[in-house]
Amino acid sequence: MSSVAEIRPAVCPLDCPDTCSLSVTVQDEKIISIRGSKANPYTDNAICSKVARFYPDFVHGKQRLKYPMQRVGKRGADEFKRISWVQALDLVYEGFTDAINRYGGESVLGFNYAGPHGELAAGSLDRRFFNKLGATQLDRGPLCGGVRGGAYASLFGNSPGMPPEQAEVADLIVIWGNNATVSNLHLSRVVSKAQKNGCKLVVIDPKRIRIAERADLYMQIKPGTDVVLAMALAAEIERRGGLNKGFIDQWVDGAEEYLVQSRNYSRDDIEAICGLPLDQFDALADYYLKAQTVAVSIGNGIERGKSGGSGLRAAMALQALTGNFCKLGAGVIAKPGFAFPRTSDRLEGTDLLPDGVRTFNIVDISRLLLDESLEIPIKAMMIYNHNPIATHPDQQRMQKALSQESLFIVGCDVVMTDSMRYADVILPAASVFEIEDIYGSYGHNYLQRAESVIPLVGEALPNTEIFRRLATRFGINDEGFELTDKQLMDQAFADNDPRLQGYKPSEIPLNTAILMNTSGGEATIMCDTVMPDTPAGKIRLFDQELEAEYGYGVPRFEAIAPVSKFPYMIISPSSDDRTNATFGGSAESLVTQIVEIHPDDAAKCNVKQGDEVRIWNELGEVFFTVAVTDRVKAGVLYTPKGAWQATSRSGQTVNALMSADSRTDIMQGACYNDTFVAFEKAQ
Repeated sequence: MSSVAEIRPAVCPLDCPDTCSLSVTVQDEKIISIRGSKANPYTDNAICSKVARFYPDFVHGKQRLKYPMQRVGKRGADEFKRISWVQALDLVYEGFTDAINRYGGESVLGFNYAGPHGELAAGSLDRRFFNKLGATQLDRGPLCGGVRGGAYASLFGNSPGMPPEQAEVADLIVIWGNNATVSNLHLSRVVSKAQKNGCKLVVIDPKRIRIAERADLYMQIKPGTDVVLAMALAAEIERRGGLNKGFIDQWVDGAEEYLVQSRNYSRDDIEAICGLPLDQFDALADYYLKAQTVAVSIGNGIERGKSGGSGLRAAMALQALTGNFCKLGAGVIAKPGFAFPRTSDRLEGTDLLPDGVRTFNIVDISRLLLDESLEIPIKAMMIYNHNPIATHPDQQRMQKALSQESLFIVGCDVVMTDSMRYADVILPAASVFEIEDIYGSYGHNYLQRAESVIPLVGEALPNTEIFRRLATRFGINDEGFELTDKQLMDQAFADNDPRLQGYKPSEIPLNTAILMNTSGGEATIMCDTVMPDTPAGKIRLFDQELEAEYGYGVPRFEAIAPVSKFPYMIISPSSDDRTNATFGGSAESLVTQIVEIHPDDAAKCNVKQGDEVRIWNELGEVFFTVAVTDRVKAGVLYTPKGAWQATSRSGQTVNALMSADSRTDIMQGACYNDTFVAFEKAQ
């Protein structure tokens, strides 16, 4: 007989800035439905439709990994047999120690990114384990977010940015490169409240996204030219006498070097480079000069091209030049998560890492796996919290790298993915609803804790327990691996920090979210309650470190021109159906993906709504279904990221068309948007 359904509290762990509080309906120890909850005042009962639609099947569906497995067929062929945990751990031990004995600890790699965002599941005992082995380290930021983070730090250091809800009192909100209704849902609600109070809204994005329909000014910018718009706007504001000289004198370092560079960009560049009409540029300048309290939300979309770091820095610099800090509602909506008193080094056991261990850029991994000239090759790896086949540029090179029989691969995930099919051994991971964890956020200031709402499915285990067992099998004697998950929570944040309001992290009540203000309990306001964490203690517009390392002391534009045979740019922002690649295995996602094409481009190539098209370049080919729309700019194609290989009859996704060797101006990030292609009606 069925038990009575219960509603239990949880937190969404996905790679999204909103980190929503959830109400999970459970019956017979299975998830029946998922809704938002009021525990987090920012997310306040609202969640995205993809979590509500797809998470129950993600946990209980046919793709769920429930038992350890060993590969018995060709890599990528999805041929495995069930084995025991003892057998699985023995195989991992044998594969890793064989590599270590032949080449040393750096021949092992923990290949992870940002699957779950709980403090424990994302980076705790796993990091300790690979540190203890002396494994090659990863710089993960270049895959996504690292350019934006580096750009932000260039201006403000590690000081927390403006929490999004403060924008409710702004009189101008600029949403720049941030598809808020898809990947930052609750910011849309903040905008609505502000607009009711008379706030103006400007949206700058290559696609006319849904929130642009509510904008007072929408600017359909050419991808990758944001720095030109921002620098030309700075010069225009200076020309009109709109610089806040008092603020600049007190709070800005390097303003003159910055303004010298900005004067190189003219009104003509707005039309010729950005593809924007001058009346829109003038309107943007008018809005900026009339506003008293400007809030700017910058998204990761800006970072995905050669001039991405410059675009981000220039967009944020406008706030400094106009003095839009020092008060509630004025600032840059970015990096509010710096307000959390994290102690990541302690949690991750960085002291266990031997001196001199090398670090690889995560975007280079496919190339390095194939590099026979490496003094110490990578011969054993564990893919976890990550689906590199679906998310890395140059998909075919990644497949080739993972297909090497000389490479020992351990996979660990909640469901079978394109990447797990290449593993020699698969370790089944517990979903977020089967574990306890604590959750900061990178998009708001609320700290939340959650416990399991259902039992472990099959023989799946939490990440922490998997690495405890691995440590035991490897004979690692370190007290850190004996800590319980609650003890690890307490290691994740500073002891007795006043922002925790007297709670130990492991004892924060469920269905509660603690607001992380300043240590004195004040709202985080740049240049008022928090100060720029830069050498001069000011907002830095000329960065000597970036000048020395990359030659970009101040932002500048570098044009990326298509070759004649590949005249179209294709961009791949967030999806309505997936969070990155998560939920890519759902029935709704495992269909031919839509590519949006401007009517002029469709007419040139004789394609129409609903046609199947072949899109290709020198790296690969992908088949899509056409949606003809003026929501995209002529010359620019649009398809959402994170699709799995089964969505195209070529067995490739849009990532197969992207170069893994192109790099952003700063931080060595991937240039997803600098992808040029041709298309034709499929035969």
